[in-house]
Parts: sequence; C-alpha cells; structure tokens
Amino acid sequence: MAAGTAETGPAAAVPAFPRSAVILLTLAGAAIAAFGLAAVSGIFTPAFLALVLTLCVHPLRQWLQRRGIPRGLATGSAIAAVFALLAGFAAVLVAALAQFSALLPQFAPQIAQAGASISSLLTAAGFGAEQVQAVEDSFNPGRLIGFVSGLLGNVTNLVTALVIILTLLILMAVDGSRTPALLIHLRAHRPALVSALEDFASGVRRYMVATTVLGVAQGLFNWLVLVILDVPGALLWGLLSFICSFIPNVGYFIAIVPPLFFGYLTGGWPTVAVVVIVFGGINAVVQSIVQPRYVGNAVNLSETLTFISVLFWAVVLGPVGAILAVPLTLLTRTILLDSDPSLSWWRAATGDRKDLDPLLAQEDAAIRARRGAGRPRRGDAPAA
Repeated sequence: MAAGTAETGPAAAVPAFPRSAVILLTLAGAAIAAFGLAAVSGIFTPAFLALVLTLCVHPLRQWLQRRGIPRGLATGSAIAAVFALLAGFAAVLVAALAQFSALLPQFAPQIAQAGASISSLLTAAGFGAEQVQAVEDSFNPGRLIGFVSGLLGNVTNLVTALVIILTLLILMAVDGSRTPALLIHLRAHRPALVSALEDFASGVRRYMVATTVLGVAQGLFNWLVLVILDVPGALLWGLLSFICSFIPNVGYFIAIVPPLFFGYLTGGWPTVAVVVIVFGGINAVVQSIVQPRYVGNAVNLSETLTFISVLFWAVVLGPVGAILAVPLTLLTRTILLDSDPSLSWWRAATGDRKDLDPLLAQEDAAIRARRGAGRPRRGDAPAA
C-alpha cells in the first residue's frame, strides 16, 4: 500500500455543516419566525388564546361525557362555560375602565400638582429643561384622559379579535370532541408527538388553573385592602393585579404603581407606606416566591426561562404576549424538543428537574458529608 494512504481507523463521520453554520442558521430561522409571528399577531394571538381556553374547558366536556351526557350537549356546555367567563371578565373590565375615566377629572388638580413637584425635584437634581418638561406633561390630566379614551377605543376596535376568539372557541370545541379518537389514530404513527401534545395540554391546564386561583385570591385581597384604605379605583386596581398575575416576576411591579399614586393623592405618604407594606408585601411573596415555584413545578420551566419568555413574547406579540408567555413557551418546547425523543435530554436545561433531582441529592449529600467531616467529633481531645 502506498505511503500516506494507510488507514489509521474507521473514518469519522463528517457533519454536513459546521457547528457554527448550524447555530447561525438556527438563529436566523428563529428570527424569521419571530418577525413572522409579529406580522400576523392580530390573527395568531386571538387564535392561540382561543386554543388555551379550549384546552382549559376540555376536562369539563370529558367529565360530562363520562356521565352519559351526549357529545353535542357536553360540547355546548363547555362553550357556554367559556362564553360566561369571557362575558363576566369583559363586564368587570368595562366597569373598571369607566370608573377610571370618571376618576381622573376628580383628581386633576392633585395630578397636576404632583407633576409640578416631581419636575421641581428633577430640576434640582440637574436634569435638562426638556426632560423635566416631558415628565411634567405626562402628568397632564387631559393627556391621561386621552390615553384612557384611546384604550377604550382600542377595546371597541378589538371586535375583530373578539369575533376570531368566539368563532374559534366554537370550532375548536366541536373539533375537540373528536380529539381523543384522533390521538389514538396518530399514536400508532407518531407516538412521541402524541405524548408531547398531551403533556402540553396538561401543562397549560395546570398553569392556567394555578395562576387563575392565585390571581383571583390576589385580586380580591388587593381590592379589599384598597377599599379599607379608601384608595380610589379599588376595583380597577384589583382587576389589574389579577391580570398582571399572569405576567410572572414583573406583574406585581406593574400592578402596584397606580394604587401607590392614587393612595398618595388621597392619603399622602402614610397611605403609601401602608400600601407598600400590606399590598406590596403580600403580593411580593405571592408573585416572587409562591407563584414562580408553584407554577414552575406545574409546567417544569425554570424561573430564568420564564422571565426571559415574558420579555421575548412581549416584544413579539405585545402586552398579550407577556400574559400568554408561559403557554407559548410550552408550545415552543413541545414542537422543538418533546416531539423528538432524541432531544428529550434538553428538557433539563429548560427547567425539568426529573433527571436532575438524583444528581442534586448526591451533591447535597456530599455537602453534608464535608460539613460533618469538618466538625470535631464528641470525645475527641483538642489539638495541643
């Protein structure tokens, strides 16, 4: 055999593309997908919201069918339940926004005075005249009223989105009655995909139930505290805290700002202190400790990934994207990881601790052993 042609071993498999090219192509594909979703957010967002609501009421239909209720009647009951929830939420939202619109003119002098005080502080701190004037203009009651009017106008213009949601709720509920048979059919061909879809539906339901229960308790508690403190707009701020409970980690900071401001206008700094201690303290515990741990355990997402998902989906889909961040992230993980068994080991990087718990237990045991080895045992003589 000629020199230089001897084989030293089996030829190593050469990847079709370098790893750097694969990474760049993946990032490019993700960017294109994000821009595409942003472009069709007016359709995608209500459609995904309808899917989430359909998944949440699916157990109700199954429960009715197990008790002998006809398929059509069970489907109609599920649709009626969702419509009732949406109608109730819309009624409370409209009442709260109307209350806020009537509230602003009553506190116009106090709002203008607060803006002037903050402008004086900024001027003393050395800020430029343009920045100070911009801050003072933001406290103009007329501008705030215009913002609320624009918000109400946007709600009116969301008729198209509402029609999409209600229509898809009906259609998805009808199709959902055939979903169990469809999954049985698909399992014979794509078992991993079916298992991933079932886990996604179960995770979304657990997340929505956990967040809704905590959000309702949080909203009622906030409303009661603000009513006792005689803070104007208590109903609106309680509803705001409920909505913001679906925004992990940062929702609390959004919900506490308006009660602090109107509490200052009506009761001064003592009311602000009480709101921070009672309203802020309890809600900080719920949103920063209880909710991340409980919801994180329900959907197996790490707290860091949950927070990043809120920022990402808010940029892509707007404020509603922040509210739907966790279900959207679960859907992304289902499509990219869970549907491919060869990539299931990546779940640990997203927050699934099933495979990590034994390793973490070993690390804790090793730490305890080292800590115990460093302590003098009872009966040992002290060193000379």
